[in-house]
Amino acid sequence: MALDECAPRLLCDKIKPLELKEKPLNREPDLKHLMSRFLTLNEAYDRNHGAIPTLDSKEHHVLIDGPYVSHPQSVSVDDLQRNFPQHEVTCTLACAGLRRHEMRTLLKEVEGIDWGSAAIMNCAWKGPRLKDVLRKAGVQWDGEDGEERHVAFASFQAVCEKEEWYGGSVPLARAMREDMDVILALEMNGQPLTPSHGFPVRVIIPGVAGARSVKWLDRITVQDTESPNFYQKHDYKILPPEAVDAEAAEKFWDVTPALQNMPINSIVASPIHRELISLKPSSKANEDAEVDKGMMEVNGFAVPAGSDGPVVKVEVSVNGGKTWTKADIIEHEKASKWTWVFWRAAVKVRKGSTLTVFSRATDKGGNMQPEKPEWNLRGVAYNGYGESRDVKIDS
Repeated sequence: MALDECAPRLLCDKIKPLELKEKPLNREPDLKHLMSRFLTLNEAYDRNHGAIPTLDSKEHHVLIDGPYVSHPQSVSVDDLQRNFPQHEVTCTLACAGLRRHEMRTLLKEVEGIDWGSAAIMNCAWKGPRLKDVLRKAGVQWDGEDGEERHVAFASFQAVCEKEEWYGGSVPLARAMREDMDVILALEMNGQPLTPSHGFPVRVIIPGVAGARSVKWLDRITVQDTESPNFYQKHDYKILPPEAVDAEAAEKFWDVTPALQNMPINSIVASPIHRELISLKPSSKANEDAEVDKGMMEVNGFAVPAGSDGPVVKVEVSVNGGKTWTKADIIEHEKASKWTWVFWRAAVKVRKGSTLTVFSRATDKGGNMQPEKPEWNLRGVAYNGYGESRDVKIDS
């Protein structure tokens, strides 16, 4: 859809979208580096469909309009900072394709970037609540019609691979409920957003696939339908198994709901695949250490499903899921129902064995991580047991 077909003349005249001249920046950090701290700093993953714009916060405005906006307005970044209460929410933001590599290798081939377990970040975001901004623009919500109406977000700053602009949307109810903590983020971990993460303003929707947290935000529209953008309508959906290829998928795009809530998940960070673990003591001083009793330490992270956090239990198995050992969840002052948790466990292993380490998480809402999810063509929302294969215990 061309820019002049979906954006008001006001925006078309002001914005000159960056052309797509090279492959967009898409990368994830080393998992060990990612887990070196609770809040993700410079090691955050990057997911882009077009070029990264460099914008002037003094000139940038966000247009708020739509049939349910009685006072359409263009809001500056300064307005967002000065004229609304600032709210901080610490939450994970994960790529919909998190762990796609595992769906591809453990189930069958899928379409899309081969994301591993590190396409996720856990940050403290700050800015005005979206509901406050919408209320000021005259949006009314009585708590009953929020699922039928939608809040669409658009960025017209860069031409994308499959569309001339980028957009996404969520139900109005998600935007207007205070306990959903949806904000227009101006800061990330106490600093202004970086260009690659949406400077000067982006949406943050905790618990929802990162694809909906639109960066370089230009427009917010309250409307009867979800965003018409390609990345809302023809991507980031859990298609049924019958959609075995692009041709077979065509009839399912319009009838399959857009992915919103991310599923419960956990990953094993250590030991890694094919790691050799030595249980021998390094000195006489640690003869009574757990490693000398045939115990191996396992650690990783876990995230809850949607708004059903926090994660309340993580379990580990080294015998194919026959028995499970409860892991310790490491407390953190910034932890909330939206954040990941770090966990660790000590499990008894036999010297000379080769094994697979599984992890599974349970959240406050009762969601438990499954052994294997159903395959889908786009390889999104994979949340089978966290696992580390072919771990060898030194004899």
